[in-house]
Amino acid sequence: MSKPRKPKGRPISGWLILDKPVDFGSTEAVSKIKWLFKAQKAGHAGTLDPLASGMLPIALGDATKTVPYVMDGRKIYEFTVTWGEERSTDDLEGEATKTSDTRPGEQAIRDLLPGYTGVIQQIPPQFSAIKIAGERAYDLAREGETIEIPSREVEIHRLTLLKVETDKAHFEVECGKGTYVRSLARDFGRALGCYGHISDLRRTYVAPFGEEQMVPLAKLVELEKVEDHDERLAALDAYLIDTSEALSTLPHLALSDDQARRIRSGNPIILRGRDAPLPAPEAYATVSGDLVAIGAIEEGEFRPKRVFG
Repeated sequence: MSKPRKPKGRPISGWLILDKPVDFGSTEAVSKIKWLFKAQKAGHAGTLDPLASGMLPIALGDATKTVPYVMDGRKIYEFTVTWGEERSTDDLEGEATKTSDTRPGEQAIRDLLPGYTGVIQQIPPQFSAIKIAGERAYDLAREGETIEIPSREVEIHRLTLLKVETDKAHFEVECGKGTYVRSLARDFGRALGCYGHISDLRRTYVAPFGEEQMVPLAKLVELEKVEDHDERLAALDAYLIDTSEALSTLPHLALSDDQARRIRSGNPIILRGRDAPLPAPEAYATVSGDLVAIGAIEEGEFRPKRVFG
């Protein structure tokens, strides 16, 4: 009987909040970070297009179990819409499909924004990861097909006009899961009768992580020059954020050592007393600051669903 294969890499866990540069794909970024940190596992929370820069939260090790909680979080983007052209990809990468000599005034742009704030219907771009009949929309678009993508509900919490120039306008948007900023640019241009596409896009926030936590890729790559293996990895690990930070919007339980042992064995624990937490479909539990489990608080118990080593 053959022995199970030992995973390659270090069993480290935590979040790295990468400041992704332009012309670098999200999958490529995750591979680079996994290799730099010599990590066994890595994944990201929310794809950024190669032409976009900014926050790409990358989970290492057990932190990959918390990716869905970050994927569901609010996001903030700064973006520039250039007027006069609608493009096949709704950004600089595509070919112009419609053109106009019309340019909108500042007041016309401001008057537009309330209609794109709140819960709205949005049609994703032709070049997007949406699945149509089991295939990615961008694969069909690359084959020259024009496909009907159904609209879907997204939420825009805040939409701000930052600056207006003759041929472009700069915005900031705070939005919920599934929002396509490229679709906003396309729809703005159509509504204003001038067409438009994204010419610059930067993500500055993915809840619960803030802009001050971002680490430029160049700073991490620079550490490749450190010859001492242990010193280099220690310098990289200093940039990791504790896995539990991804769960900071959930109710929290601080456990005793005995409770933690019971939960790590997959068993529930009883929560008694007037300080017992209220029922919650999801909560996280720690012992001495270390993440133990994600679970539910129900019927006077904490019942683990995902356990961490």
